[in-house]
Amino acid sequence: MTAKLTLLPAHQVAERMKAGRALLIDIREADEFARRHAAGAQSRPLSTFEAAHLKIEPAKDVVFTCRSGMRTEANCDRLADAIEGEAFILEGGLDAWAAAGLPVQEDRKAPLEILRQVQIAAGLLVVTGVLLGLTLHPGFFGLSAFVGAGLTVAGATGFCGMARLLRAAPWNRPAGA
Repeated sequence: MTAKLTLLPAHQVAERMKAGRALLIDIREADEFARRHAAGAQSRPLSTFEAAHLKIEPAKDVVFTCRSGMRTEANCDRLADAIEGEAFILEGGLDAWAAAGLPVQEDRKAPLEILRQVQIAAGLLVVTGVLLGLTLHPGFFGLSAFVGAGLTVAGATGFCGMARLLRAAPWNRPAGA
């Protein structure tokens, strides 16, 4: 049976959580959750969602969230299939939760999310290729083309070589690894 996902504003979700009637499930990846999440949320990354086997008390509402709500809404059918009965989406996601002044747990020492690291690295490489191509030699435009091709492959296949390299970087390794 497919459940219906209903949007709930942050203050209603917080009230339900405070009353013990709701469970907030954050579907972002573990690195995103580690850096910043709503207090009381549980991490169930979308990439491993089906394997997570949600254990939810029948009397509790399930509220899904991500950073802005867009990822949650885009995957609502998949999320709804994991829940018996009605489920909810935190309207506006973590951004709306924080904007409402609700408690957020934040670890500024945690590395930036891999996606943001990829965006920063790709942007810097493209700008570097263009600047070097304009000032030193046109062959450097190839660097920008290579990065663009890599991003295209990542978007089309879901495999991002740059993300794999960045995950292996020292700042992204767990302490003691």
